[in-house]
Amino acid sequence: MQLFKDKKHLTTRETEWIEGAKRGERRSQKALYDLLSAKMFAVCLRYMGDRDSAEDILQDGFVTLFSKLDSYSGEGSFEGWARKIFVNTALMSLRKKDLLRNTEDVDAAWNITSSDPTAIQRISYTDLLKMIATLPPGFRTVFNMYVLEGYSHKEIAEALGISETTSRSQLQRARALLQTKIKEKY
Repeated sequence: MQLFKDKKHLTTRETEWIEGAKRGERRSQKALYDLLSAKMFAVCLRYMGDRDSAEDILQDGFVTLFSKLDSYSGEGSFEGWARKIFVNTALMSLRKKDLLRNTEDVDAAWNITSSDPTAIQRISYTDLLKMIATLPPGFRTVFNMYVLEGYSHKEIAEALGISETTSRSQLQRARALLQTKIKEKY
């Protein structure tokens, strides 16, 4: 069963949990936390790179989610709306730590060839996520936003306060590093 597909497809129980959480009911907040926490933790971990930081962002994200529930209009997926909150919470934390400033603006795109297709077929999703977590913060953040979240380079540039060229170069460098890691392991 897919939860929170959109308002028209929310179950009565899910709608009640959202409405109850809006009223500050702890039981409803706990139910929403239980439903969303695993997926949102995975999002936080992808951006932060380590469990402790991801757990902090998860908690901060839920505080924000519960404080902004009234702004959920019911348009689109509730889970997608929640995911944006967690991504933004992670980005704010990275900005505060000034980890996104250590990016380079590269005008010329790197020529990156694709890895051995058999190596890509052998890598597990878990191994790939571990490799992504080892990327430098700027590379990891742009890679997550572009590849996993579907943001455009323009949206990434605006969100991170960098140029679109920097976004593109960070993505290409992240891909190159991942390809190197995959080749070394497989």
